[in-house]
Amino acid sequence: MVLFYALLSALSYGAADFLGGLSTRKNSSLTVVAWSQAMGLLTALGAIPLLGGAAVTWADILWGMAAGVSGASGVGLLFRGLATGLASVVSPVAALVGAALPVLFGLITGERPSLLTWGGVALALPAIMLLSLEGRTKSGRVFPSLRMGAAAGVAFSGFFILVSRTGESSGMWPLLAARTVTVPLFLIVSLASGKTLRPGKGTGLTIMASGFLDMFANILYLLAARSGYLILAVVLTALYPGPTVILQRIVFKEKLIPPRIGGLILAVAGAALIGAGG
Repeated sequence: MVLFYALLSALSYGAADFLGGLSTRKNSSLTVVAWSQAMGLLTALGAIPLLGGAAVTWADILWGMAAGVSGASGVGLLFRGLATGLASVVSPVAALVGAALPVLFGLITGERPSLLTWGGVALALPAIMLLSLEGRTKSGRVFPSLRMGAAAGVAFSGFFILVSRTGESSGMWPLLAARTVTVPLFLIVSLASGKTLRPGKGTGLTIMASGFLDMFANILYLLAARSGYLILAVVLTALYPGPTVILQRIVFKEKLIPPRIGGLILAVAGAALIGAGG
């Protein structure tokens, strides 16, 4: 089930990112994030009866809140890096570090997938980086971009690891706890920056859809992490740039640069090997 949940999570994350990027064409990034986070909170509330959680503990809530802080920090660092540095460096480094560190954590905590599965992981990790590459870059320095991308990746990996520490019987409560932290945080940041929170004309539905899909992806990742190895759940979920790239190609007719084509091929091959390895 980890393969099913994680790949569906990647599809949902990818679609959410595509819709979020589409919304930023008429809104500031902070406006989009603030409203999508709020929609995610409502989605989490609606999912609580479906996934139970009668045995939730304070430890689960605290893990969830810590995951929320870590994930929000990752978003902030990524936006900062994209605004001040090289997108061609920040995005792939953040994606790779965000997946690689949980793999290392899984190894340290005793996870031992099969050799065939490791072959899939070995293909999927570079696929994540290739899928995140940008064809065009802004002026900037490489080292600061590398540093910012790595910092964002560490924060994203923190979200993946911290959420996986929650108990199976805690249901949706950890993700709800995460959102209760991030929603007011992004609201405060948006107000402090002086950016308007009013969505641009015709973008409200797109932003809400992005927020719903993002939380749906979180739920699927949580189920994946609870049904199998953390290593597999994270690596497969982190292939989310693939669906984003495909949607950009279909909707906007964007040309697929060679690295992204290679990333798509490696992603499919890696997922197939992971599935075959069990």
